[in-house]
Amino acid sequence: MSQTILMVVTSHGEIAPGQATGVWFDEFAEPYDRFRRAGFEIKVASPRGGPVPLDPKSLEASHPGAAAVAAQEALDDTIALDGGMHHDAYAAIFFPGGHGTMFDLPENPHVQRLVAEFLEHDKVVGAVCHGPACLVGAMLADGSSAVKGRKVAAFTNSEEKAVQLDRAMPFLLQDKLQELGGTVDAAEDWADHVVVDGKLVTGQNPQSSRSVADAIVRLLRESA
Repeated sequence: MSQTILMVVTSHGEIAPGQATGVWFDEFAEPYDRFRRAGFEIKVASPRGGPVPLDPKSLEASHPGAAAVAAQEALDDTIALDGGMHHDAYAAIFFPGGHGTMFDLPENPHVQRLVAEFLEHDKVVGAVCHGPACLVGAMLADGSSAVKGRKVAAFTNSEEKAVQLDRAMPFLLQDKLQELGGTVDAAEDWADHVVVDGKLVTGQNPQSSRSVADAIVRLLRESA
C-alpha cells in the first residue's frame, strides 16, 4: 500500500473585498504533523498550486514551533491539482478546512474526481471543519452524490452563525450536505467531534483536527 497521503487545501483567499480567508492553519498543521509522525510521506496540493492563503485569524490562534514551521513551508509550495493525480498513488486524501474551501472545492473537477475515486475504491477520505465541502460536488459512477447515505461531521450552522459568517457563505455546509442525502452528526459547538463512516472520516471544527488525523492513521494501519 502507498505510504503517501495527499492533502488538498484551498487556493481561495477572500470572502469579500477586504475580508481575507484561506486555510485555517491548525486544521492543516496538526494533521500534517500527526501524519508525519506516523511515518507517512505527504504531498500537498491546491487548485492553483504554489503558496496558499492562510486565514489571518487562524494564525493568531496557532501555536509556534518546529511543527508549525514545517507546515508553513509545505503550504508555501503546493503542487497544482491536475488530471494526472489518481487514487492508486496515495494511501488517503485529506481536506483541511478554512472558509476558502467553500468557494473553490465544491466545483473543482479534480476534487470531484478524486473524492469519487477514493470512495469507490474503498480508500480513506478525510476532511475537517469546512473541508467536507469537498463532498458537495462529488458524484459517484451511478450518478448519486458522494455524501448520499453517509454519516458525516462538518462545521455546523450554529458554529457558522457564532462566527457571524453564515450570510457571507455561498451556502451553509451542514444544510448542503443534508440536502445531498448525507446525515450530519452534530455535537455541541466547538466540541472535538469525529465521525467515521467506513473509510470516510470527518471532523466538525478546528478542535477536531488532531482527532480526525489520529482516526485516519488508525484506519490506515488497520488496512495495512
